[in-house]
Amino acid sequence: MDTILSMLIALLLLLTGCGKADRIDTDTTLPPESPAATGSQVAVPEAIQEIPDGYFEAAGEPGTLEDLYYDTWESFSYEEKTQPLQKHAVIYLPYGYDENEKYDVFYLMHGGWGNENQTLGTPENPSAFKNVIDNAIENGDFEPIIIVCPTYNNTSPEDSASFSLALQLNRNLHNELVNDLLPAVEGKYSTYAEGTSAPELMAARDHRGFGGFSMGSVATWRTFQNCMDYFHYYLPMSCGTTLDDDNIFAAAEGWGPEDFFVFIMTGTDDFAYSYVENRVEKMRRSDLFTEDVNFAYRVKEGYTHGGLSSMEYTYNGLKAFFGGKKPSNSVTSTAYTVDTPIEDVISDPVFGDYGRLIFPVDEGYWSGDTLGQLRLTWYNYIDPDKTVEICNYMKDHAAAGDVIFYDIYSEAEKAADPEKRDTGLFFFKGNPGEKFAVCNAGGGFAYVGAMHDSFPHALELSKMGYNAFALIYRPGWDTAVEDLARAVSFIFDHAQELEVDTSCHSVWGGSAGARMAADLGTYGPGYFGGEDLPRPGAVIMQYTGHTDYSENDPPTYVCVGTSDGIANWRTMQARLEAMSALGIPTEFHAYEGLPHGFGLGTGTVAEGWINDAVEFWEKQM
Repeated sequence: MDTILSMLIALLLLLTGCGKADRIDTDTTLPPESPAATGSQVAVPEAIQEIPDGYFEAAGEPGTLEDLYYDTWESFSYEEKTQPLQKHAVIYLPYGYDENEKYDVFYLMHGGWGNENQTLGTPENPSAFKNVIDNAIENGDFEPIIIVCPTYNNTSPEDSASFSLALQLNRNLHNELVNDLLPAVEGKYSTYAEGTSAPELMAARDHRGFGGFSMGSVATWRTFQNCMDYFHYYLPMSCGTTLDDDNIFAAAEGWGPEDFFVFIMTGTDDFAYSYVENRVEKMRRSDLFTEDVNFAYRVKEGYTHGGLSSMEYTYNGLKAFFGGKKPSNSVTSTAYTVDTPIEDVISDPVFGDYGRLIFPVDEGYWSGDTLGQLRLTWYNYIDPDKTVEICNYMKDHAAAGDVIFYDIYSEAEKAADPEKRDTGLFFFKGNPGEKFAVCNAGGGFAYVGAMHDSFPHALELSKMGYNAFALIYRPGWDTAVEDLARAVSFIFDHAQELEVDTSCHSVWGGSAGARMAADLGTYGPGYFGGEDLPRPGAVIMQYTGHTDYSENDPPTYVCVGTSDGIANWRTMQARLEAMSALGIPTEFHAYEGLPHGFGLGTGTVAEGWINDAVEFWEKQM
């Protein structure tokens, strides 16, 4: 009896998607976009990304839902064609759908106890997830696509309530799918299929995918088994049942690694987790599958078998399969050069609305028309080649789907204080699981000179394997250090998604940015409105006349030029000597003849100082 009860509970979870509530971040959440794995056909996120804030609200450019009715046959006697049926599917058409354009098409199956109206709703009553699709397309997360929501139910929604019946209906779905549903959809709407014959539909397989959650995931695996000729992309999400995997995987025989892609997702608290883990391990042992080449597996910590999980996984799958191939704001792959106008970088669509933060938002503190001509107030030794390298790094990673910029404030906070819209973290990713550093540019608390005084440092740190962030803050000491405290708190809050180690992190800064780093080290983020977090494991400072310290200050590294007319080197040295007397580890370097703002010091006597600073940080680990 206990065994039967356990089976019934598992069945109920599969059909209803109940369990512990999914986590929803109501403040700041990570925006979309993460990198594609090397060799992968698609932009697979390194971690499952949360649906961005505001996406459940109505979009400015909404798509439309339509009813589609088509004729088919009762599943169990399909071959005999003794019982004709008329079935219904819900069709999503993107905003501005044009019959003269060709669209990729994705077939999205519902879960247990559901029907074709479950996922996107009906034309009369759209679901909140329909808004997510609208916003994702409008914001360029993935290209405009057609989505088809069918049902495996044979005659009524009650078919889905019977576990064994639902499995049988899924086992027979492929007949209806390729013979009736595909011709009905792609004969009416503008897809890449040139016609509705089998050869014409097969010829368009690279522009077609199939996915589903829970029982819809069973349908996905059955489609993989029976319809490989018709579909390239497969999205099985939380398949909580045992399938004849060996027979299903055999469908991949004869196909190359570039001929299909399977993206599998589930959560650690999902009852389906163990089923999915077992299936993935079989795939890893098979010669037919190569991870992050023709299949990917991602798990969300703490997620259950619920509605938010289903929506989030679907969002990630569509973004991976159809993101960035034909965006409406398409970007050329032409690299920047020293002759590239700065305005072209700022307005490059690949950066979205954060391109304006790459250079100082206050134009009174910088000059020059091209990357090679860039000049920043109070800064010397600006390296045009490094400027170009940084901009190309950002462009290449953004175009590949990597997240290179994070908001640190919620939309509500930015609405209450519009100046917070000019803040954020640029991310220069190192090795997953490695420690992180936050780099703060100077600018006299009048502007943020990131292109010379924090971007180069963050890029070099990432090359060494460390995860580095460059903060764009609000000028003014009180707001700047408040933003730094929020930024460090954001990184701690999202450490798992960012794949960073929060132990012994470091905070870096030059000039005004060094003062920010020192203050955070002395007082901690909580003092400035952030969370009550550990102080940095090391503070790395360049050229600032800061004198404040305490016996609790972190280990501190300092470098400065002896000809600095803004930050006297003796002032910096005296502070470190006092800290050292308290037993705080310190290291001091004064470079003969260097003025203020030498940055990385390329081509000067200070060149290579960043390696000394990293070695100092590593000693504290």
